[in-house]
Amino acid sequence: MTATRRYTLIISCPDRSGIIAAVSGFIARHNGWIVEASYHTDLETQRFFMRQEMLANSLPFELDEFITRFSELASKFDMDWRISDSAKKKRVVILVSKQDHCLNDLLHRWRSGELQVGIPCVISNHEDLRGFVEWHGIPFHCVPMQDKTAAFAEITRLFEQSRGDVMVLARFMQILPADLCARYAGRIINIHHSFLPSFAGAKPYHQAYQRGVKLIGATCHYASAELDAGPIIEQDTMRIDHGDTVEDMVRYGRDIEKTVLARGLRYHVEDRVLVCGNKTIVFR
Repeated sequence: MTATRRYTLIISCPDRSGIIAAVSGFIARHNGWIVEASYHTDLETQRFFMRQEMLANSLPFELDEFITRFSELASKFDMDWRISDSAKKKRVVILVSKQDHCLNDLLHRWRSGELQVGIPCVISNHEDLRGFVEWHGIPFHCVPMQDKTAAFAEITRLFEQSRGDVMVLARFMQILPADLCARYAGRIINIHHSFLPSFAGAKPYHQAYQRGVKLIGATCHYASAELDAGPIIEQDTMRIDHGDTVEDMVRYGRDIEKTVLARGLRYHVEDRVLVCGNKTIVFR
């Protein structure tokens, strides 16, 4: 059965009276049928956030005309806003090194239809996963990292050529340059194998073992110029004890990493994540 086509409207603006009434009234005046609505005010910044899903076929016009008509209202409330069409799948470019557990999980969810995205290509700095990726019918590009400036220029070119909407670092064990993070702010998703802000950087499980923690976790976040410090989208943890070795923690962690990344990516492609400074509002 084909999923019902929906438009998703995302809004961020200074908080004031009448925003919900104005937006809902606009949709109602055009016979729009709202099927999901979420709201939040960040009290510290006094900024209002809204997400509304509506049935596309309930409106008498297509997306372009919605944008034209809604722009006047958006200007009145000084809105930052966007609207997406569920009929147009987000294009996800995956970056990976040698570890395949996150990549394997994403491709399984994609093949099964659970993750409703397009995957135009996978990029890696090693050849190890070429056969696995190409078996799925997805183009694979190997970009060696001996010259990092040239390598990241090529990754940028491939992302643009693929018309990528979001770049996913599925255990891509390289530090992205600051200019790349700035260029695609809010469009690069990373999975870090610790419960940030604890144990940022390399070998977090080894750091956690040395510290004797009783919980380990994983964090899905947007990449930023500061290492492992971008806005957090999703996290999870599991309990460990004194008998667990570093190798045990790495093994347990793989399960957390792949599920946290999959959830975080799904929230992003469903337009459920709004950035507020270095925090996120996630409308689940």
